Amino acid sequence: MEKKVLETIKKYNLIEDGDKLVVAVSGGPDSITMLDILNEIKNEKIIDFEISVAHINHMIREEAKSDELYVKNYCEEKNIDFYSKSIDVLKLANNNKTGTEEMGRIVRYKFFDEVLEKTGSNKVSIAHNKNDKAETMIMNILRGSGISGLKGIEPKRGKYIRPLIECERYEIENYCKEKNLNPRIDKTNFDNTYTRNKIRNIVIPYIKQEFNPNIINTLSRLSELVVEEDDYIENKVKKAYETLLIKEDKKEIILDLKKFNEEEKVIKSRIVLYTITRLLGNCQGIGKVHIEDIIKLCSNNIGNKFLTPNKNIKILVKNHKIYFLSEI
Repeated sequence: MEKKVLETIKKYNLIEDGDKLVVAVSGGPDSITMLDILNEIKNEKIIDFEISVAHINHMIREEAKSDELYVKNYCEEKNIDFYSKSIDVLKLANNNKTGTEEMGRIVRYKFFDEVLEKTGSNKVSIAHNKNDKAETMIMNILRGSGISGLKGIEPKRGKYIRPLIECERYEIENYCKEKNLNPRIDKTNFDNTYTRNKIRNIVIPYIKQEFNPNIINTLSRLSELVVEEDDYIENKVKKAYETLLIKEDKKEIILDLKKFNEEEKVIKSRIVLYTITRLLGNCQGIGKVHIEDIIKLCSNNIGNKFLTPNKNIKILVKNHKIYFLSEI
């Protein structure tokens, strides 16, 4: 298992000499396996890097405090710096009218960034595995995702790395048994109220039994092909964006309308998403219908008419230019 993780690290250049990692650890099988293996690799000096642990208590489950203590004790035993925080995720979700899963994800990543800054680290290590990637791909298909959604979870995205992304869940469980790690088990993983749990506990077992027992690896291979093709398209989009760009700052991006309208539709769609992401940092809430409306607005070239696909951005066509205006 350690060898496989090390191969993944080298294959995707996840960790280099001199790196300082914040390792996100819930105490479950995936994250404690990741921490144990990374600590072994560090101690064996195969790669020269440092690690700190970040644990967040969502205050949802009765066992949450015990989970925190489990991770803390492990870190004390291994002499690893430990950082924790308790946040009432249910209360936050209700106040912000956001789903519990989504709010949990938001507070986790915000805390990881806090620890990153506090420790002077440069990367955050997340324990997503090959099964998680397959589940994400199926979720994206069900939501009507485009090609990018078929990438699933990437091994590396910015400062976030995923050393277990080529390990299956059964391998992780076997590792825990072999090393007597006794990980904490989150009982909410068996609650099929949540979409991901339905896919994990119902959909994938059904596909394995009725269609393809090797579905996890099949989807992983599909993901690799999609990544190659998506990277190619993304490079074309970046080059097109550079030729269209008139002005870019924190509050607005202005593109050449005529040059935009000369592009193929698939490139236009990607340019819209790419531009919004550059301006806002993400393109959450921007769906296919919004993209088509923006392309239509540009093709009609109606002066002073604008679109607001969400509360954070306004898109305006005027004087042969496309204005992407931040409302944040």
